[in-house]
Amino acid sequence: MAGFNVSALDAFNNELAGELLVKSVMAGSTTEFVTVKEGIKYKEPINLQEIDLVIQDGNSCVSTPSGSVSYTQRDIEVCTRTSYDGLCLKDLDTKYIGLLGPEGSYPETYAFASEYASQLVANFQKKNDLFIWTATTAGGDCSVGLNTLLADGGGAVFVSSSVPTSDNIVSQIDVQLETLNQDVQDRDDLTTFMSVANFRKYIVGLRKENGFFFDMNSVENRGSLLSMKHPYANLTVVGTVGLQGSDRIVTGPARQIVVGTDLVSDLDNFQLWYDINQDQLKHRIVTKLGVQVAYPEFWVTNNL
Repeated sequence: MAGFNVSALDAFNNELAGELLVKSVMAGSTTEFVTVKEGIKYKEPINLQEIDLVIQDGNSCVSTPSGSVSYTQRDIEVCTRTSYDGLCLKDLDTKYIGLLGPEGSYPETYAFASEYASQLVANFQKKNDLFIWTATTAGGDCSVGLNTLLADGGGAVFVSSSVPTSDNIVSQIDVQLETLNQDVQDRDDLTTFMSVANFRKYIVGLRKENGFFFDMNSVENRGSLLSMKHPYANLTVVGTVGLQGSDRIVTGPARQIVVGTDLVSDLDNFQLWYDINQDQLKHRIVTKLGVQVAYPEFWVTNNL
């Protein structure tokens, strides 16, 4: 037989030639804009005060007491959330990525530990942001998220709108801004929240309008969170992973949203260690998380 006989050899796949790539996961950052309250073990009230001020004619020497101060409460309940896993490093010994591990039979460090850790943090932040927006008791959560709290049934003002596109989203935000309660129109924390996908439609919409006020450099990109100042000085538009896959758009005073936790650092801290007894690389994440809105009536929603 002429030529090479290679039938006994497996086809060559140079797996060592490529890099080990980690999956990119967007980290949520809704907590950057809202009020964070720590020290909540289970449930605590948000105490609200409202003054009804009555102005009278002051020409008389006798005045009649009038007006009132009302106190109400809205409870914020935190849910305990945990993640735990153990990776048997010996499962990789027979694969090409086993070469990334250290020599010896008792490895206490591992080459991909830093990438693994960064993915844990990013995934955890993403899951937290999704929880803040989409938690439901029907879905097994101990409390509800902002999609429920800021729905028209939860007290927010409903503004009907079609599915956002780059052609209509700018005007949709303008309508929400115009619909806001006059008592909060001048607040410096007015924020419009939407998905990252819809934020990109908003940017395209601004470019299409060719407004002289729009500066592409004003868009900030922090992980999965995109934000920019609206031409109105006291409004910030935010695209967050917490609304991923949703066309929900809401506008209102962000600091009136309260995210509760036991300890702020628990939102992105975790434990990673090598267990020599079980020969596993392990992680554990434990946190408590919940959300409440002080005054839902000061928010506007398209309820999509």
